[in-house]
Amino acid sequence: MNDTTRNDIRKLLKNFGIQADEAITAHLESLPTGQPLHIRITLEDLTDYGQTPPDEELHLEIEGEIRP
Repeated sequence: MNDTTRNDIRKLLKNFGIQADEAITAHLESLPTGQPLHIRITLEDLTDYGQTPPDEELHLEIEGEIRP
């Protein structure tokens, strides 16, 4: 894997992290306090491969709890 690819991945993940943090924070502020959030983060490849899809799909799910 070349440096350009690695940098593209890191840039996408950094932007996601910042936006996810802002969205979760705003959501928590709009809720009554006391109840933790159960969050699922999903990663999927949306590329249109036409007639030649990869043998395995890119799919990752991470779940966790965020305490208020």
